[in-house]
Amino acid sequence: MSTKTTLKKASKSPGKPPGRVEDFADAAECLRTIAHPVRLRIVQLLLHGRYTVGELAADCGIQDNVGSEHLRLLQRCGFLTSERDGRRVYYSVAEPHLENLMDCIEGRFLPNVQK
Repeated sequence: MSTKTTLKKASKSPGKPPGRVEDFADAAECLRTIAHPVRLRIVQLLLHGRYTVGELAADCGIQDNVGSEHLRLLQRCGFLTSERDGRRVYYSVAEPHLENLMDCIEGRFLPNVQK
């Protein structure tokens, strides 16, 4: 059996999920972005409501300008959206799959959290 035939058969094996390593580049970049304690807390908060930079920064114990940078990184991955209301800018979750990710994280690392 030739190598070409072997590769064809291997790629059609049942139960093998679709995708290639290259297909996960964007996912890996966004997971690296979210893999920060402050950004995880920001996502957790935003899954429960909309907040301003100042409110998020105060909860996380960081300065507003640092909070703004974290929010910018999360927005760049498409995780968040912002909406201006007068002089205030409110942030909220734009990616609904973050709820599943946060459920997994809370279940593993915050075992006393009741859903």
